[in-house]
Amino acid sequence: MTEHILNVLLHKRPVGTLVLLTGEQNLFAFNDDYINDLKRPTVSLSFKSVMGDLITDVKATRTRLPPFFSNLLPEGPMRKYLAKRANVNENREFFLIQALGQDLPGAISIQESGSYNNLLQKHAEQKEIDAQFKGALRFSLAGVQLKFSAVQEATGGLTIPAQGSGGSWIVKLPSTSFDAVPENEFAMMRLAGMIGMNVPEIRLIPIRTISGLPDEMRAMKGNAFVIRRFDRNEDGSAVHMEDFAQVFGLYPEKKYDRANYRNIAEVILAESGLHDIAEFVRRLVFNTLIGNADMHLKNWSLIYPDCRQAVLAPAYDLVSTIPYIKDANTALKLGKSRDMEGLSMDRLSDFAAGARLPQKLVLDTTRETVERFMDAWENGVYLDKLPFVRDAMKEHLKTIRLVKELAMNR
Repeated sequence: MTEHILNVLLHKRPVGTLVLLTGEQNLFAFNDDYINDLKRPTVSLSFKSVMGDLITDVKATRTRLPPFFSNLLPEGPMRKYLAKRANVNENREFFLIQALGQDLPGAISIQESGSYNNLLQKHAEQKEIDAQFKGALRFSLAGVQLKFSAVQEATGGLTIPAQGSGGSWIVKLPSTSFDAVPENEFAMMRLAGMIGMNVPEIRLIPIRTISGLPDEMRAMKGNAFVIRRFDRNEDGSAVHMEDFAQVFGLYPEKKYDRANYRNIAEVILAESGLHDIAEFVRRLVFNTLIGNADMHLKNWSLIYPDCRQAVLAPAYDLVSTIPYIKDANTALKLGKSRDMEGLSMDRLSDFAAGARLPQKLVLDTTRETVERFMDAWENGVYLDKLPFVRDAMKEHLKTIRLVKELAMNR
């Protein structure tokens, strides 16, 4: 039986192998050294049993990688672009992660095994793999938007590395479908920081000032949204992370419909505690206020600063979507509903009870978030240059029951 083998490393330490068998079967197995290490770093909560033990029997998959690894790869246009650069079939995830595995989200990296090169050269579609990969951008930032890992130069400018790996910043280019998405995200992230949410350092910069962009993207006009990677330390070392699609063992296309906000809250409470529950509530309320209908499972993440214990990652991908798509429903269910307009203190009280969260913490955090948001919204100039976003949000805020309830008490 022919095998292709990749080593899986966490913080540069081998922890397991990915094996591709004849018939497109993908297998993942942990190394014995990792299994037997009682102080082992965490790979994913999806490999943790209800008793807290390591799950070592990982189900084999066909064509696609197991969900944890599949979620490390980009989706949509970004996947198509990078697969084309590497001359890899975008649906054959084993070869795609081999091409992109040098700079994955978090601290996972992929390394070719000693026997891999000889075997791979026999594969018809991959016979010139080394030459192809040399010209490929070798990073993988999960998601659908065109974005690149960038390095900050001594002069303060940003450069996309020739091999696409090693950067501590993410550069997100304009959407080809919607206007001013970088400006929208910059404004929402800045507003989130102003009201006390945990957000990384951000910038909005002209695309023309970024060095090293692929030739086909240098002609793009306007601005790029730039955010510091919270999965990288100042010295360039990796901080491990996983999104909640990985936590729940779901493929990316299930990010809207196989879990809900209660499920996320229960994990945060069990793994990280009440401080992060308060931050979770802030984000839940904030995204309702700005009209963000796209806070799905992959837009919530955990990080592992000490390599073992999960904490809620900083906020990211905060965009007001209602100026583009008139959808007043949340991406995931809150209780029995996705309706943003119906968010109220009563619904949040019921949510707290169902998720076994302290009711006072949830309601106090909600009041504080709405008050800070409305003060910043009324006094700020975040959207003066984006009137279509400002006007859509203004009309949206008028419809939310929570805003009406708390306005009566101001």
